[in-house]
Amino acid sequence: MNDERKYEFSWDLLGDLELGRPNLGPQTRLEVYRLMQFCFRDVLERTYGSDEADRLFYEAGYLAGRHFYANLMGPVQDQNQFVAKLQYLLKELKMGILRIEEMDIAQGRLVVTVSEDLDCSGLPMRDHEFCTYDEGFIAALMESFTERKFVVKEVDCWCTGDRTCRFSAQVAP
Repeated sequence: MNDERKYEFSWDLLGDLELGRPNLGPQTRLEVYRLMQFCFRDVLERTYGSDEADRLFYEAGYLAGRHFYANLMGPVQDQNQFVAKLQYLLKELKMGILRIEEMDIAQGRLVVTVSEDLDCSGLPMRDHEFCTYDEGFIAALMESFTERKFVVKEVDCWCTGDRTCRFSAQVAP
């Protein structure tokens, strides 16, 4: 087996969007993102099972969150700057609308909601949460900011009837 990786992530893999898409620009429709996401999920789930597909999506979200923080956010000096910058970027990039319900950095607790998120807002009702990628993304953002490892779990989801996604984060034991 060849250990050389073909697709190890780096920020430059996002490319020069102005050069590559001079007419269409950086925007696309949400259906295109969801088409890719849910096809990946389907293939991963059929190949590895639901639990492993969720683990891989969490891990991918975590990787994205680390790079998002390093390339778009950080470093930030305090909690207020962190929240303001994150809220601005998520809205500006049309990823979602972030609200902080509880944030106690000293105790290692966070509860946030993300409305109009990319992953599930507007989807039909299901009996489970969808946003495992977002769990990993938020965990990485918190770890990048606090330098402490966090575990994040979606506790409410659009798809389970809550019409916003709520995430609870705790410092890992």
